Amino acid sequence: MPLVAGVSFRRVGKVYYFDPGELQLHEGGFVIAETARGVEFGEVVLEPRELPDSELVAPLKKVVRLATGDDLEREASNRERETHAYEVCERKITEHKLPMKLLEAEFAFDGSQVTFSFSADGRVDFRDLVKDVAGALKAKVQLHQIGVRDEAKLIGGYGTCGRPLCCATFLSAFDPISMKMAKDQSLFLNPAKFSGACGKLMCCLRYEHDFYKRSQKSFPAVGAILQLDDVRAKVIDVNFISGVITLQTEEEVQLHMPASKLNLQGLCRRHGIACTMSESHCEPMRGDADANGAASDEPDDVDDDADADAPDPEAEPGSAVAFARPKSEVEAEASAKDSNSAPANGDPKPNGDRRGGVRNGRAWRGKKPGGQSSGGGERK
Repeated sequence: MPLVAGVSFRRVGKVYYFDPGELQLHEGGFVIAETARGVEFGEVVLEPRELPDSELVAPLKKVVRLATGDDLEREASNRERETHAYEVCERKITEHKLPMKLLEAEFAFDGSQVTFSFSADGRVDFRDLVKDVAGALKAKVQLHQIGVRDEAKLIGGYGTCGRPLCCATFLSAFDPISMKMAKDQSLFLNPAKFSGACGKLMCCLRYEHDFYKRSQKSFPAVGAILQLDDVRAKVIDVNFISGVITLQTEEEVQLHMPASKLNLQGLCRRHGIACTMSESHCEPMRGDADANGAASDEPDDVDDDADADAPDPEAEPGSAVAFARPKSEVEAEASAKDSNSAPANGDPKPNGDRRGGVRNGRAWRGKKPGGQSSGGGERK
């Protein structure tokens, strides 16, 4: 594995890997490196370390040298020139009456080129603007239109938590954020409640997403049917943080029970006790020992990844909930009690029906829009 060092060329910017060569680099030090834009002044953010080739982009460029006192002075001079360039460009934008918002000016290390970042609602014809600004600054000019997330990163600010924006303080790259993450965290699905200063979904939704995905493997899904002694109840809410499951009986009595009081291992996570695990997308719940297993990302239209683990036949059933048993065992027990009797109301059906019970001759479990049962149906 090659030895590389991580260098960033702007505040809270993306980290690029370079070959340190024989140089002794330390975090926080300044270096001169060769990039696609030419020679640049950067800061070492990751000390030399070995990384696999799969994480690197070939060809790997070398760090030219450690920054000298003259390099630091030139960099400070460029920062002063950027202030003047920003004012000139902003004045020219006003003169040309262009619908754009100037955000930043950045000079290359050698001072031959200045790059302006701006935001706009649509495409902007800035060809005449480039000519005027280049003539005024006597330098090559480039304009880059950026999105709302990058705009918030440049401007900065405070989030709803009262702390400075994550993107402006430590996030060097933006990870994909989706509504599926909000659903996994049982948030009220109103984007206005968890949108950031940029108007997009907050980046912090991803921070705890892996925890919720791991926890889901050990908790029943909303809508699953559980057996509580002599009564059945449907899961209507799960608090993964406190480990409390909210259940509702057929008499519409709500119960709040800690998951530690229920023996859930081996039960179908989606459907509960009334499932024979015959569907390909059914998955057994894991025990507490497996709760910290590796999480995985998945598309927004998929509820969960199928788990290859099978129910543990040696596990002892708990006092509060019974395990789902094979169909043959259920039929044999029913025949032994009364060969002429019908299955008890709400017992697992011989035909594999996953409904959790019957009330007044109708299925107790509801249906989702479109007629699909909340416990079954093929994934689209």
